[in-house]
Amino acid sequence: MTRASEGRAVAGCFAVVLALVSGTALGDDKSCDVVKLDYASKHDEVNAEVLNFLLFDAADAGCTDLVERFLAAGASAKARNRIGNTALIIAARSGHLDIVTLLLSRGAEVNYANLNGLTALVAAATKGRDDVVRALLGAGADLKLADGHGVTPLIAAGFAGDDAIARMLIQAGAKVGEIDTTGKSAIVYAAARGAAPFVRLMLNSGIDVDQRYGNDLTALMWAAGYADDVKTADGLATVELLLQKGAKLDLVDNRGRTALMTAAELGHAEVIAALLAAGADRALRDHDGKTALDLATADGVKQALIR
Repeated sequence: MTRASEGRAVAGCFAVVLALVSGTALGDDKSCDVVKLDYASKHDEVNAEVLNFLLFDAADAGCTDLVERFLAAGASAKARNRIGNTALIIAARSGHLDIVTLLLSRGAEVNYANLNGLTALVAAATKGRDDVVRALLGAGADLKLADGHGVTPLIAAGFAGDDAIARMLIQAGAKVGEIDTTGKSAIVYAAARGAAPFVRLMLNSGIDVDQRYGNDLTALMWAAGYADDVKTADGLATVELLLQKGAKLDLVDNRGRTALMTAAELGHAEVIAALLAAGADRALRDHDGKTALDLATADGVKQALIR
């Protein structure tokens, strides 16, 4: 490159900087202002690599205008960051439908996976991004592609507890019995999150209510031991649904523990009451010889088990 052509290239890049800094992104969005300021600070080093990394930031922040301008300035819709994420994966995870649609129209690879095997569809399903999932499916996203842990889009939807996404995926051909590398499936993730509508959908789609998963756990055991951030009412509703669907009360996992024992250990008094009312056996012992009462730590739970 001659000195003159080099000078024209630098001048051209600087002109792009000025245009981007003076332009708008999404109204007064502070995150987009940060991206614009970052771009302005790098006007002396603008090149394709810089543009690509700014593209990632704009895609994450939801700055549609900036994404479009960065692409026009030379950023690539196929560029990858250090862990292999593309702007499409980032935008899908963050739920920015307009940017996802834009990137797809500019050649982004819908089924590309990062270094962890994560695709845009799995990323969107994990975060419960319904509209993005719909758009990706329309663009030909592969339902069978799983990440490095064997998490498929449907299993990811189970983790999010999003039955609307699950319904879309099943209608598109997803297999409801998929298992990840830890031996879990969509229904057990949803059960642990107290997502009763999702669990109902899985059961209505043909999943055996007493099917065993990793460590011989059932959906009822997972529901009885629902996660700490789950509302009590949601956890209880999921347990009651599984009981209505005929879940066996006294099945044991590989430690010899029942759903009642799990609920007792975690202090889920309302679940304990429901299981006992349904006929759960409080006298059963696990492989260490402990009953549900032995495992209980909360006084209220102990009282419920004594009565």
